[in-house]
This record gives sequence, C-alpha cells and structure tokens, in this order.
Amino acid sequence: MGEQLSMLDTMFLELEQDDENAHMHIGAALVFDPTPDGGPPDIDDLRASMRARLGLLPRFAQQLSSAHAGPLTWLTWEPAPDIDLTDHVHRATLPAPGSDADLHEWLADFWSHRLDRHRPLWEMTLLDGLADGRWALATKTHHCLVDGVGSLDIGHLLLDTSPDAPTPEHPLPQAPADEHRGGSFWLSPGLVLRGARAGLGAALHPRESLARARAAIELIAREEIIPAPPSSLNGPMTGTRRYTTVHLDLDEVKEVKRRLGGTVNDVVLSVCAGGLRHLLLARGETPPEGLRAQIPVNIRPDEREHALGNELSSLFVELPVSEHDPMTRYRTVVERAEALKHGSQRKGGKAIIDLADMGPPLAGALLARSMFGGTRMFNLTITNVPGPTQRLFAFGAPLVDVQPLVPLFADHAIGIAVVSYAGTMTVGLNADRLAASDVAVLADGLRRSFDELRSPRGQRFSRDTTPTEAAT
Repeated sequence: MGEQLSMLDTMFLELEQDDENAHMHIGAALVFDPTPDGGPPDIDDLRASMRARLGLLPRFAQQLSSAHAGPLTWLTWEPAPDIDLTDHVHRATLPAPGSDADLHEWLADFWSHRLDRHRPLWEMTLLDGLADGRWALATKTHHCLVDGVGSLDIGHLLLDTSPDAPTPEHPLPQAPADEHRGGSFWLSPGLVLRGARAGLGAALHPRESLARARAAIELIAREEIIPAPPSSLNGPMTGTRRYTTVHLDLDEVKEVKRRLGGTVNDVVLSVCAGGLRHLLLARGETPPEGLRAQIPVNIRPDEREHALGNELSSLFVELPVSEHDPMTRYRTVVERAEALKHGSQRKGGKAIIDLADMGPPLAGALLARSMFGGTRMFNLTITNVPGPTQRLFAFGAPLVDVQPLVPLFADHAIGIAVVSYAGTMTVGLNADRLAASDVAVLADGLRRSFDELRSPRGQRFSRDTTPTEAAT
C-alpha cells in the first residue's frame, strides 16, 4: 500500500473535480540565456538529466491510486509502472519573433490544459525560439503534489549553482511489486496513528488544543458572518487563461520597505491593492470596502523544507482598494498585517484542516467547497515566494527570469503570484481569458502603484488617474 494523501492534498483534487474550469496546477516559466553551445539544450539530454535526478524527488515518479477519491476511501501515491519521460518532457518552438507577448500567449495556452490523473501529475516543455536566442522550461505540477510555497516544482530539479556543475546521479529506487493498487479505507492504520498522536497532544497540551479549536470557530464564524464583498473579480469563468508579468527591482522594493516601514510582503500587498483599484476603476466599478485576498502561508517545519505535499494555512487579508491615497493604503496594509500576526487566523486555518484530516474524504470535499469552492471566503489569491538570491544555471546556461503561476479557484477570475530571484521580483498574473480579458490594465496598475510608493513625494500620486492618463 502506498503513502496516503493528506486531506489538504485531496482537497485540491476535489476542487478541480467540482468545477471543470478550475485547474489546480501550479507552474513556472524558467527563462535561460543560450547554453555555451548556443541555443537550448537537446531534448534527449534534457530527458536524460531529468531521469538522473528523479531520485531526488521520487514522488514525481508516482501516480494516484485512482483518478478520484471515494466518499470513504483515501487516495494513495503508488509507483508509476515504467515511467516514460517522453510523456512528461516535451519540446515546442515559440512563434516568431519570440517576444514576451508571444511567450505569455503560449504559456496561457499551456496552463489552460489539465494534467492527466492516470500518470505522474507533472509536465515540462522545453521551449525554444525566444528572442535573443533564449529558451525556457515551462512547468506544470498539480497542487496536490507540491504547495508552491514550501516545496520544489519539477523544474528546480534541473537547476545548479554553477555553470559547470556535473549532473548528479540520483536514479529512482526499484519499486517493489504490488499487485493491489487502490485507495485506503478511511480508518486506515495511518489515520489511527495520526488520531492517537492528536489525542496525546490534546491530553498533554489542553490549553493549546482549546485555543486552536476556538481559533477555528472564530475563523469560520467571521467569514460566514462577513463574506467577501461582491466584485467583478468574481463570477462565471472558462477553462482558458491569459497570462502576463510585471518585473520590479528587488532593491527598490526593499528601499520602499526601509523608508516606509513594514515588510517586503507589505510592499507587495500594497502594490497589489493599488493595482486592483486601478483595474476596478477602469471597469467603471467603485472599489469595494474589504476586498479580501487569500494568502497561503507556509507552515512547513525546517526539517521538512524540501518535502512534497501541502503544509499550508491561509490568511484572509482585506486589501484597502477603496482608499485613493497610496500612503494611506500602505499604512493600512501594514496595520492589518500586524494585527494578523497577533490574531488567531493562521492557527484557526490549520486547525480546520487538521480536524478535517481526522474524518473521511467526504468531509474534506465539503470543506474544500466551503473554503475554496466559491467567492464567499475571498476574492482572489495572492502568493509571495522568496526565491534564491544567487544566479542559478541549467546545462551551463544562466537562469535569467522566473515567471510564476498560481491557480484560479472556482469563480475567481484573477490570481497573483510573486516570486523573487537574483535581485528581481516577478509578478505573474493568471487570468480567465473572458472574465479578465483586461489583465494588461492590472499590470499597468501594478507598475503605477509601485511608482507611487517608490517616489519620495508619494503624496503627489494621491489623485486617481484613468488608464489613459497614467500612460501619458
């Protein structure tokens, strides 16, 4: 019997099953300069390198015991028989001239298609034809496999810290023969063990257990009583996407933080609030009070830094999009972030997941629909992942850009993923192709919002301008 999926991992599968237009994969486009030989690596060399390194993350050679969980049956991870990397590692050429717009159009189509649940839940495409001889690795990994905050995406297997690093040899171990492949019943030995541990913890730490239960109740009650406000960011969606990016200088982001106080994450949330205000005004919509963002929070302990699976909680942050003054928006973001640090939301979100993990998969399906399957809890998702500060390489070529993807939950037209790498902060905007066809307006708004904060005379930007005025 393979390793049982956690409730949180199963929830991402259930969300995808519940809405055919919600694709629960994360991803990235890793953009490289030409290799020392010029151009991209050979596709056969790429597959060989992947095979040599798969032993580092053996979960990428496993597949689900079944395409769907049953009401009382957990899914498990099972060895994939005779994994064929030609099914997972592909090659494509970007249409000329290979501009950023061409890349983003290609990525939008790539990320508009679901992964096949009957084999390991990841894909990678070697994409050549980018301008200036550059090439990219476009990746797609199901959220039930990695969390995108504390785990590694499949593309990171190929990255080295120097251009001449030798290919490590970490082949997959021989999988034992197993005639029976399927889910495990709800009351499995693993679940009983987790229950015993939870009971022991409650006995030894009753005050902490009571605090967690109270935090869970407070979180549910608050979000049920005060739902996220109506917004054009939410509504019916399609299965196809648009994608674009915004690049910020990380040193300039840190300078804003130093000058105004707060954290880098406060700068990110303030920039997002200003950008979303710009978008809503361009749509002729009054920016609502309390527009709520779901912020995934990594709760993975240090000793499990590179483990797979999801170890996340969620914070629900109200973005001050109704505030016209950029400095006031920033101070509001800092104050709300500080309040959340001392509040019970993070502990409550984790407690909810832990409680659901003790029940059958059906309970997780209901919880998934309640928390993430609609727009009552939040209006959009924003992730911020600090990446490596040093330059990385693949096949001797330097990695020059990381363009991230966060999935869209049901009825959520826009998702914002932020990642920093080697002095640059990249904002990836994933948008429904029809419900957010104006995602470029959001990109312009993010740039404008950052300029407002970056200016020593930030107050001079307090007057809202239309997209046309901002471009002049």
